[in-house]
Amino acid sequence: MKLILLAAAAVAIAGPAPAQTSTPETLILPGATPAPDCGNLYGMAGKAFCVSAPLPGISALADAYVAELEAQGWLAAGGDANRVVFVRRREGGGCDGLQMQAFYDTSRPAGPEAVGYLGFGVIPGDLCASGQPGAAASPQP
Repeated sequence: MKLILLAAAAVAIAGPAPAQTSTPETLILPGATPAPDCGNLYGMAGKAFCVSAPLPGISALADAYVAELEAQGWLAAGGDANRVVFVRRREGGGCDGLQMQAFYDTSRPAGPEAVGYLGFGVIPGDLCASGQPGAAASPQP
């Protein structure tokens, strides 16, 4: 998973989770550190649930989150080099959406001491309803 920051990263992470949608807000996997301020990057604080880890290990951590979310019934439905979009059927019909965005502070060197982040946000609405934007569509920088 390449860590290329999308210019639209702040737009890609949706607002707070609706009550009916479970998010990884209590899911802190080994190697992850809670980052409630999301590194004060890209306006994500308060809009996404974030964890951090040393940048060289963020790709492996992202893979671990993908595996854990898939074990919880989320299906990886799309994405790109640093974003994964998940979808999960609701019991009463329709689908919930969640996305995971990998990012880091590009104004600092991307060396072994750098910190990487994973931001998680709910995609509002019903992704299975007609007329909803495509979950796998990537924002254009």
